[in-house]
Amino acid sequence: MNSRLADRIATFIFWTGALLVITVLGAMIVYILYHGGKYISWDFLTKPPQVVRAGGGIGPQIFNSFYLLFLSMVFTVPVGLLGGVYLAEYARNNKLTEAIRLSIETLNSLPSIVVGLFGLLVFVNMTGWGYTLISGALALAVINLPLMVRISEESIRGVPDSLREASLALGANHWQTICRVVLPSAFPGLISGAIITSGRVFGEAAALLFTAGMSSPALDFSQWNIFHPASPLNPFRPAETLAVHIWKVNTEGLIPDLRRVADGSAAVLILVVLGFNLAARWLGRKIYRQMTAT
Repeated sequence: MNSRLADRIATFIFWTGALLVITVLGAMIVYILYHGGKYISWDFLTKPPQVVRAGGGIGPQIFNSFYLLFLSMVFTVPVGLLGGVYLAEYARNNKLTEAIRLSIETLNSLPSIVVGLFGLLVFVNMTGWGYTLISGALALAVINLPLMVRISEESIRGVPDSLREASLALGANHWQTICRVVLPSAFPGLISGAIITSGRVFGEAAALLFTAGMSSPALDFSQWNIFHPASPLNPFRPAETLAVHIWKVNTEGLIPDLRRVADGSAAVLILVVLGFNLAARWLGRKIYRQMTAT
């Protein structure tokens, strides 16, 4: 077999694998949207769910999902960014760095159900918070920290060394170079990574079953005191997210229109996750073009 034939065979195999992945993903999206898209309406997106009667919606679950996403990213982004800066700019090849990387890889490979059980022990029981938004946010931060650290490190390493050398030659110290040159240059990749991480948060369910809970109190959206039990902004209240709601409806649902709620919720969830990924690509390219004038 000559090299040209081998190259054509390898190219065909790679294209086949890529098309297979696209086909599977497209089939899943079309199937879910076909069965659930017809149930999406304004009432469905804003009404609270019903326990035994038909006609409920997913309004509180959508709000809980976005609020939990915000709380989780408050913990994930700063810690992940600092970890990425350390590994890319300060860490040397020694046992400490190897231990850090091993810890990151181990956390990244942990099943989310294990993180949920850890969160149940530490964030729910040991702190005395119970099933709350803050417990779920901390558990999701544990899940997403490895991805955020890796994305931050790769984005920072992608900054050309010539920019660092030029900054240092002009008299800036290392920390000033990182803050004023390296991080702004890596900003498009950091934004894209944060958005992709957000998409993972929105679709997580297993860890939240043991931390954020499977129920949500009646919310009063006119109550903005975050310490009030009915306030939607209270981080110390239980909160059923959209992904958990889908699981609960399919396993314990008693409503007569169970199929409508489950299919419609799944369609909303996949649209949001798909939107996060498309937004990450679009925003990353837009920021890159504005910062590089290309």
